[in-house]
Amino acid sequence: MTTLESARPDPEEWELASPAPKGGLAEVFRRRYLLKLVVKRQLAQQYSASVLGFIWSYIQPLIRFLVYYFAVAMVLKAHVDTPHFAIHLFCGLIMVHFFNQTIGAGTRSIWSNRRLVKKMALPREVFPVASVMVAAFHTLPQVIILAIATGIIGFAVDLTGILAGVLALTLITVFGAACALFFSAANVFFRDFQNLIGTITGFMHFMVPMIYSYDRIADSAIGGTVWEEVYLANPVATGVLLLQRCFWSGVVDDPSATLYPDHLMLRGVIMLAVSLVLLVLAQLTFRRLETKFPERL
Repeated sequence: MTTLESARPDPEEWELASPAPKGGLAEVFRRRYLLKLVVKRQLAQQYSASVLGFIWSYIQPLIRFLVYYFAVAMVLKAHVDTPHFAIHLFCGLIMVHFFNQTIGAGTRSIWSNRRLVKKMALPREVFPVASVMVAAFHTLPQVIILAIATGIIGFAVDLTGILAGVLALTLITVFGAACALFFSAANVFFRDFQNLIGTITGFMHFMVPMIYSYDRIADSAIGGTVWEEVYLANPVATGVLLLQRCFWSGVVDDPSATLYPDHLMLRGVIMLAVSLVLLVLAQLTFRRLETKFPERL
C-alpha cells in the first residue's frame, strides 16, 4: 500500500521548497490526491489487523443504538410520549457521533501526525480536514441504516424534510471542520485541549434532544426563556432537530406529535452561516499559529 512518506507527487503539485505551502483550505482541496492519501492512511490505521474491517462501521452504530435503546427506552421508559422513539434516538446518535468523532480526531490530528508535519512539505490543514472526511465516511453507513429503517416503517417523502436532512449534515460538517481546525492548532501548544474536548463530547448526548424529545425542553422551566435559546445555540442540537425533521417526522402518523422550535429551517441556515464565519476565523487562527508548530512539536 502506498504510504504518505513514499508518495511521489508531481513537482507542479507539490513545491518542496516550502515546508508549509500557502493557500489554507483551498490548497488542501486543490491537492486532492494528498487529501485522499491522508484519508486512506487514517482508515488503514483504524482497520489494520481487523478481520471485519469496514463492516465495523455498521456494527458499532448498531451496538451503540441497542445499548442506548435498552437503557433509555426499556429501563427508563423515556419513550412513553415519543412515537417511534427508536428513530428519534438514532437521529440524535448519528449527529452526535459525527460531531464527536470529527472534533475528537481533529483536535489530535496535528499532534498525532507530528512526524509528517515536521518532515514533509504539505498544507497542514490536510490533517484536520481528513479527520472530518473520515468521520463523514463512518457516518454514511449510519444514515443508510436509518434510511432503510424508516423506509420499512413507512417513510413519507417530504421536500422540506429532505432539505432539513441535507442542512443537518452540512451544518455538522462545517461546524465540526471549524472546531477541528481551531483545536488542532491549539492542542499543539496545550495538550489540555484534547482532554477538554473529550469531556465536552462525553456530555454531548445530554446536550441535544436525543434521549429526550424537544417538547421536554419546551415544557420545562427553561422553555420560553433565554436559556432555551442558549440550549438551541448549540449547532449540534440544531443538527439533531433537523435530521429528526427529515427522518423522524417522516414516519410519525400525527405531525402534531413532533414538536420543533419555531422557524427551525431558518435557525439551521443562520447556524450554518455562523459556522462558516467560525470556519474562516479558525483558518486564520490556524495559519497564524502554524508557524510555531515545528518548535512546539
